[in-house]
Amino acid sequence: MKALMWTNPRQMGMTELETPLPREGEVRIRVRSVGICGSDLEGYLGHNSLRTPPLLMGHEISGVVEALGDSCKRLHEGDRVVVNPLISCGTCLSCIRGRSNLCVNRQIVGIHRPGGYAEYVTVPESCVYPIPDRLSFRSASLTEPLACALRAARRAFDSHSVPGVVVIGTGALGVLAAYVSRILGASKVILLDRNEKRIDNMKKLGFDHVIQAGSGDAVAQIRDAAGPRGVDIVIDAAGFQPTRELAVGILNAGGTVMNIGLGIDGTELPVNHLIRQEIEVKGSFCYTVQDFTDALELLSLEKIHERGWSRTEALEQGGECFASLTDGLVGESKIFLEP
Repeated sequence: MKALMWTNPRQMGMTELETPLPREGEVRIRVRSVGICGSDLEGYLGHNSLRTPPLLMGHEISGVVEALGDSCKRLHEGDRVVVNPLISCGTCLSCIRGRSNLCVNRQIVGIHRPGGYAEYVTVPESCVYPIPDRLSFRSASLTEPLACALRAARRAFDSHSVPGVVVIGTGALGVLAAYVSRILGASKVILLDRNEKRIDNMKKLGFDHVIQAGSGDAVAQIRDAAGPRGVDIVIDAAGFQPTRELAVGILNAGGTVMNIGLGIDGTELPVNHLIRQEIEVKGSFCYTVQDFTDALELLSLEKIHERGWSRTEALEQGGECFASLTDGLVGESKIFLEP
């Protein structure tokens, strides 16, 4: 089978691999759509300690079941499906407490086992979910990032009702977090980004408050857009020193910063200000099965879609797409690859 293999930082190209055979309890899926994730971009640059080359990445996968291993009973050949790439053990303390996303024994398709940047992928049957005929493969492959955004937004909304929300960064995770914030009842959703094409796309999607980051009056524009009720939640989908400083600086007392961007690790924050203003600083990692199935439901109902902010390329163009994305040359927030 043809596959897009990451071999070294900033090096990715097509190769031929043996078509995988499903082991007991596994299914083989003919990949129809696989999204490029921001964490894959970090891996591509060599900035992600979980990813070591050579590696077949790709975890936002949808396709068709082509073969079944022994003991598989739930799925059938020809089923249209989406993959939950997070494999948890079910027995560790985190799993027992219902936080399977924090499983100490977790494995992730595309990191700990071969991923979906290929014609075929094998995964445990337990991680595969049928999708309705009305749902396109491209939309279905948004289930995994949407589940991440859904969990993050839910955690941010825990202490707030009808909040004013600012989302920093309009990559795919930021766009999805903005959609979810509207669904969860935000009074206003204000988006911030540097990429002019993405800003235009967000306006076309109906987000009224989209602000150019880096402009001298960006903070003033945010405050003006937020109005007298101010900002209760900031979802930082970028994750850099300036964005984290900005998040803390524009929040109401009692507000919440939700960190989902992994731009950098170490960050200086004004802790005394956080204490005196009772600002919560939270993070969110991956999702639970409930988040994943809820995300799939939102996509199936077309509450959220990929139209107007994404594009699709052939798998063979994947290397060029990775290079363009990491160099900031892409106006779309999401790129899907099709083998």
